[in-house]
Amino acid sequence: MGAIKVPTNFNIELEFEVPEFFKRLLALVIDMVVQYFYIRIAIEIYKSIGSSDDPIGGIGLTLFLPVMVYHLMLEITLNGQSIGKKIMGLRVVDELGGKPSISQFLIRWLLRVSDLWIVILLLIVFSGMAGANTEQLFIVLLGLAFLTTDIVLVVASRKGQRIGDILAKTIIISVRTRGNIEETVFQEVADNYVPSFHQIMQLSDKDINAIKSILETARKKGDYNMAEAAAAKIKSHLKIESGMPAFDFLDVLLKDYNYLSTK
Repeated sequence: MGAIKVPTNFNIELEFEVPEFFKRLLALVIDMVVQYFYIRIAIEIYKSIGSSDDPIGGIGLTLFLPVMVYHLMLEITLNGQSIGKKIMGLRVVDELGGKPSISQFLIRWLLRVSDLWIVILLLIVFSGMAGANTEQLFIVLLGLAFLTTDIVLVVASRKGQRIGDILAKTIIISVRTRGNIEETVFQEVADNYVPSFHQIMQLSDKDINAIKSILETARKKGDYNMAEAAAAKIKSHLKIESGMPAFDFLDVLLKDYNYLSTK
């Protein structure tokens, strides 16, 4: 689909690859296959327990709840990835390239079309479409309308965002991309390490993520000007005076942050 550029607070733009639609579709299919097999297993367990004594009551809800929160829980615990996204090399990030907040993941999930289709699937399983009434058909048509809208938005929009992404301010990117912000900024620092710039704690977690991403991108490209521009911006913002080379300066900042944030 192409690439989008995300501005950081350090006057450096990070480039992210927006995955092709077919990759997102395959990721969704993989996730639906996983959910389908779980549903089949859950149904068999439900039948063996004795569904007549619990008509979609506590036992049924307990068994089928993981399907409903599948994307929400996996994306929160796997840093923006479900099983399908992980296989296809995709990840959900916020529009600034950082890790989305729980509220952003929640908004995406609440507006997720695939979860609506799971509800429809469960409806079909337990009631049968042969005798579908007007309300059931309306739900199916409503699901089709949302699905069509999401497909149009994903294909047509520059960032490939569906309704949930637009409202949550998130995007899906290819994990294997230049400028990709890593899963974590933390690294091993010796216990006897002496931090040089305590001002680093004035920056937010997203700023620290951006610094790490800029440093790694600049090193991969051999782009000293990128590192120098970021270092100059940080020095000005934090009122730091240092003649340290840009790459070394950024590296020390990350080490300082890792040491100070754990003390």
